[in-house]
Amino acid sequence: MNEFATEKGAAMSFKLQIIIALIILAGLIVLVNLIRKNKLELKYALSWIFLGAGILIFDLFPGLTSFLASLLGIEVPINMLFFLGFCFSLLIIFSLTVAVSRLSRRVTKLTQELALLSKKLEDSQNTANKTN
Repeated sequence: MNEFATEKGAAMSFKLQIIIALIILAGLIVLVNLIRKNKLELKYALSWIFLGAGILIFDLFPGLTSFLASLLGIEVPINMLFFLGFCFSLLIIFSLTVAVSRLSRRVTKLTQELALLSKKLEDSQNTANKTN
């Protein structure tokens, strides 16, 4: 057991730590490739990169989870991780909601501009046809 492991929960096994680290590193590699191929903007990938880095930190230093949980008065360390995951998920949902709202307004504006331009083009074509 590590330094901060409590009697309520044993320390994470080394094998599990390796598996988690490999999964997170694979996810980060996928993120970097998506950014390189311009399939994902960096501003949207940053939250996932920070999440991956946070998970790696807790994975590499499992005693940190128990230590932080005891500092916050949380009895079971995994509950702290669930709470942090919930809070982080809310932040991601909020930021994506803001982005969707902004894009929705932009689509509405572009649709209106396109309709006006189409009307102007149609009117100018009708005027040109009448003069010929």
